Amino acid sequence: MTGERDAITVLSDHESWDLLKSAALGRLVTHIGDQLEIFPVNFVTQGHTVLFRTAEGTKLFSTVMSDKVLFEVDDHTVAEGWSVIIRGTAHVLSSSDEIHEADRAQLLPWVATEKLRYVRITPDELSGRRFVFGPEPERGPYPS
Repeated sequence: MTGERDAITVLSDHESWDLLKSAALGRLVTHIGDQLEIFPVNFVTQGHTVLFRTAEGTKLFSTVMSDKVLFEVDDHTVAEGWSVIIRGTAHVLSSSDEIHEADRAQLLPWVATEKLRYVRITPDELSGRRFVFGPEPERGPYPS
């Protein structure tokens, strides 16, 4: 039986980046004023950054208005799961050098829409966890 300590493992940065590289769909969390927004985005890693494309709209506007973002990616099997969270800075690419570099990633939109803007997320913080699924531990007696 897996003990509580074995059920959750903190991942190294290297392990976290390997998992990010293995995934294609993440969640971008932004905010405008006191309003939080969350968007599913397909992405790639490039160096130790995350790159996604977007069209004009709320996702782009909220990224421009407040460059601090959260980005989360996860996956699971029947036996275990994992989650990687990036707290970082988002930057809409504008120079021809930045866009040329992003084009090399060959990131294609999943939906048949025109997504002309690239956004790069540079991590300030990276955290990853692996979870081993199993039954809830037995509870001790409740305090009186």
